[in-house]
Amino acid sequence: MTIKNEPPTLDGSLATDSVSFTILTNLMEGLTQYDADLKPIPGIAEKWEYSNEGKTITFYLRKDAFWSDGKRVTAEDFEYSWKRLLNPETAAQYAYFLFDIKNAFEYNTGKLKDPDQVGVRALDSNILEVTLKKPVVYFPSITTFMVTFPLRKDIVEKYGDDWTEPENIVTNGPYLLEKWKHEYKLVLKANPRHYEGKPEIDEVHIFVVQEPTTALTLYETGELDYIELPPIAIPHFQKSPEYRNKPQLRGYYYGFNIEKPPFDNVLVRQALAHSINRSLVPKILKGGELPASSWIPKGMFGYNESIGSKFNPQKARSLLAKAGYADGKEFPKVTAVFNTGDVNRLVGEFLQEQWKKHLNIDIEFESQEWKVFLSRLDLDPPQIFRLGWGADFPDPDNFMNLFISSSGNNRLRWANPRYDQLIARGSTLKNLEDRKKVYDQAQALLTETEVPMIPLFVSAQNLLVKPYVRGLKTNAMELLYLKRIRLEDRS
Repeated sequence: MTIKNEPPTLDGSLATDSVSFTILTNLMEGLTQYDADLKPIPGIAEKWEYSNEGKTITFYLRKDAFWSDGKRVTAEDFEYSWKRLLNPETAAQYAYFLFDIKNAFEYNTGKLKDPDQVGVRALDSNILEVTLKKPVVYFPSITTFMVTFPLRKDIVEKYGDDWTEPENIVTNGPYLLEKWKHEYKLVLKANPRHYEGKPEIDEVHIFVVQEPTTALTLYETGELDYIELPPIAIPHFQKSPEYRNKPQLRGYYYGFNIEKPPFDNVLVRQALAHSINRSLVPKILKGGELPASSWIPKGMFGYNESIGSKFNPQKARSLLAKAGYADGKEFPKVTAVFNTGDVNRLVGEFLQEQWKKHLNIDIEFESQEWKVFLSRLDLDPPQIFRLGWGADFPDPDNFMNLFISSSGNNRLRWANPRYDQLIARGSTLKNLEDRKKVYDQAQALLTETEVPMIPLFVSAQNLLVKPYVRGLKTNAMELLYLKRIRLEDRS
C-alpha cells in the first residue's frame, strides 16, 4: 500500500494528520475501536461503566493485552499518555480533545500545576477512572483516536525524541514497526502477542509515493494491492470491478489568517466566499465530491445544506467594494498556500479562476511539501491556505470544536466567545432537535457571519482494490484496520 507523505511523527501525543493516523491505528490500540458501523466497541478496555450521572466513566482493561516487549498494558499507561498529552510542555495540538475531563483545560493552560488534579487516574493496573466536567455522550468514540492510545513512560523517557524509531518503539497493536526508511517506506510485521491473535497478513509494506500516477503504475504492474485514484484516472476506471467509491466524513476548506491583511476585514472574507461556484468542483475532480457551503458534512448528524455563503457574484462584488476594493482595484498581493497534490492543485487553479472572474483579483498559489506546509501553519499561517478535516469520531462536535479558541488545530487565528459557548453547549444536549439548533447557529456564525474559513466540498474515496484482497471495508472515516484484511491466492 502507499501513503502520500512521510509521517511527520509516530508519537501519538504529537501526531495531527491522517497519514500518521493510518500508521498508528495499526501499530497501537486504544481503549475502544470501531466496528463496521463506526460504533465504539471494546478494544484494550473489555467494558466500561457510567456513574455519577454520566460524569464518571470507569474502563476495565482486558488482562490479555501486552506490549510488543511482553509487558502488560496497564491503566497506568493510559493515565501517563493522557496527562502527557495535556502537559503544556508537550505542546500537543490535540490536547483540547480531552478538555471534557475535569481540570484538563486548567492543567493544559497552566492554571493548574498538579497533574494529579486532572480527572483521569489508574485505580489499579486494570481499572482506569475518568471524571468528566459534564456528561459527554460520545466519549467512548474519543478513545478510539490516536492521541488517547497508551504510552510507555519508561520507553519515552529513555529514548526521548527517538523513541518512535523501529529499534526503540514498543507497541500494543496488531502490527509491529519492523522498518522505517524515512521518505521511502515503512514495514509492519504482524504482532504474535496481539490479544485478538496474530493478523493473517504477516508483513505490510507501506511506500511513500507522492505522485498518484506513479502509484497507479505500481498497482497496474502488481506491486501494490490497492491505491487511491488520482482525479485524471477516475473516469477511466469507474466501470472496473476493482473500483470503489465511498463518500467521506471529510471536509475540504480554505482558511484565512485573520490577523493578516486584507483578511483582517470580514467584508473581504465574505466577498471571497460568495464568489465561488462550488457546483463546478465535482466536474473538475470527478470523484463524487459533494459541494458544500456549510461545515458539518453530509452523513453526519447536524448537516444543513442551507447554511453557508452561497454563490452570489453580485453580492461578492458589492462586499469587496464596501471593503475599499471596487472591481478589485488596489487589492494587495496575496499568496494562497496548499500542500502538494493533484487534487489541491486542481482546486487551487479553480479558485484562482473564480476570484479573477468574479472579483477581478489576482491571487497567487504556492505548493509546499506536507511537513514543510504543516510547520509553516504552526509557526506563521499564510494569508490564506488549504486544509481539510476528516472525522476523528462521527459526531458534529469533532468538526465544530476544531475552531474553538482553545483548539490546537485552529490555524485561523480566529477566536469568538459566542462560538465557543455554542460548541460547549452542543456537546451536552441530549435532545437532538435542540442540539441541531445550536449547531445551526454555530455554523452560520462560522460560514456566513465571520467567515474565517470557506468550506468547499465534502470528499469522496476513490480506490482500486485487487480482487484477492478481502476484508478491506471502505467507510466514511477512511479507517484502515489491517488486522481485518486477508489476501487470497492470487493465482
